[in-house]
Amino acid sequence: MTIKLVKAVKVKALSGHRLDVTFSDGSSGVIDLSDVLRSQGEMARPLADEAFFARVFLEMGTPTWPNGYDADPTNMRLKLEAAGELRADGAVA
Repeated sequence: MTIKLVKAVKVKALSGHRLDVTFSDGSSGVIDLSDVLRSQGEMARPLADEAFFARVFLEMGTPTWPNGYDADPTNMRLKLEAAGELRADGAVA
């Protein structure tokens, strides 16, 4: 299996600890990070607060939060693709 490395080019926080992410290959999707945040440690704990979660920004193509926590865009794309929730170029949600 070949893994396609991508960067995030656009990210928007949604309610319920979800991110609407557009990737460098033009694909996009909405990923729910609530399970990931529950299973992580100290760095992820502040993200449980929706207001803090909403402060997501892109740093070098990676969704990142003010405390330094980041989410791997390639892994997010793989999860969306496996779940059948990845939108192709130009698709509307």
